[in-house]
Amino acid sequence: MTTKKQAKFDFEVALEKLEELVSSMEDGKLSLEESLQAFEKGIKLTRECQSALKNAEQKVQVLLNENGDTEQLDLDEVEE
Repeated sequence: MTTKKQAKFDFEVALEKLEELVSSMEDGKLSLEESLQAFEKGIKLTRECQSALKNAEQKVQVLLNENGDTEQLDLDEVEE
């Protein structure tokens, strides 16, 4: 069962927002309070993205296992 929050999560949008936050913080034009708020939002987005990636990895592993490949997926080897 997926929650409303999970159903609406869009990885690409979250990543774009994270990049915008980083850029605004790097510009150095934010106040201390704005920087802290941006940092807090960035941490939340990072965690959501990491969770989405972990879920995707688990889905891939399930699909591989369903197709008879029961070896643990090593993503480091896939990326090379």
